[in-house]
Amino acid sequence: MKNIEWSKLPFGYFKTNYNTRCYYRDGKWGQLEVSSSEQITMHIAATCLHYGQEAFEGVKAFRSKDNLIKVFRLSENSKRMNKSADAILMPQVPESLFREAVHKTIKLNSEFVPPYGTGASLYIRPILIGTGPQVGVKPADEYLFMVFVGPVGPYFKDGFKPVSIQIARDYDRAAPLGTGHVKVGGNYAASLRATEEAHHEGYSASLFLDAKEKKYIDECGPANFFAIKDNTYITPESHSILPSITNMSLQVLAESIGLKIEKRRIHIDELKDFEEVGACGTAADISPIKAIFDPEKQITFEYCKDGNPGPISEKLYNLLQDIQYCNIPDKYGWLETIE
Repeated sequence: MKNIEWSKLPFGYFKTNYNTRCYYRDGKWGQLEVSSSEQITMHIAATCLHYGQEAFEGVKAFRSKDNLIKVFRLSENSKRMNKSADAILMPQVPESLFREAVHKTIKLNSEFVPPYGTGASLYIRPILIGTGPQVGVKPADEYLFMVFVGPVGPYFKDGFKPVSIQIARDYDRAAPLGTGHVKVGGNYAASLRATEEAHHEGYSASLFLDAKEKKYIDECGPANFFAIKDNTYITPESHSILPSITNMSLQVLAESIGLKIEKRRIHIDELKDFEEVGACGTAADISPIKAIFDPEKQITFEYCKDGNPGPISEKLYNLLQDIQYCNIPDKYGWLETIE
């Protein structure tokens, strides 16, 4: 393996040695297989290509001070993948298979788990796709479950530094009764144009509003939105928002330091009143937001006016990182060791 500048890694694809695969055929899952190929072969009429039968997850593993490899909240990712599978009529992946595949893939690529103290981690991508051929609109009869991994740096290039975003009023990420609450590829495809336009205008991401009324905050680019006000951690309640495992974890940590939790609809007019705002998810952990621009109203809501993350966001970020890297005891049982 060539030398890797761990502290300078981007968040992107990185070739490693092996991935794992398992096929669902004749109504049952087969044996887990190991592959060194980065390619897959599938039928030209596979349902993942035509009808979007595809779901995925994002998980991270970390190396501790004593050189152990720890993976974060894997059971929650397994549950969420199965909710996604149910939503688009794919077979569930048994948690035992999900866990076996993730553990094996990490162990086979352990040399790519970044050293402690570099700020990098191992990103794990489980994928479930329909591979059986259909020309009519119907679910496949064959599926492929895969796991690949790669070392990554921060999702936003500036890491834990405040970013600016803009409101995407002209685009909907997901419909109220659609698939916004599950992790399927179509949601991300629907967000691409808004995200690229935001990048073109110099912003890190788009803030999506509810598709029905355009009054309430939904997703924050590829992540969940949260805000701090009056010692309260506030995050949107909506059927079209993906339940973030990071957000779920931050709510527990927020309560542990004395904050109240409010999960509710957040009207866009409230942006002017928040003390801190941010985006959170597996890829970014927490990304503090310094400004939100509303192109329609030509208004910018400003936060982090001294250029630094807000004190509560910083405290939550450090708490989460300390648990992930085993700097403090994991009293919640969120980590499991790869042995």
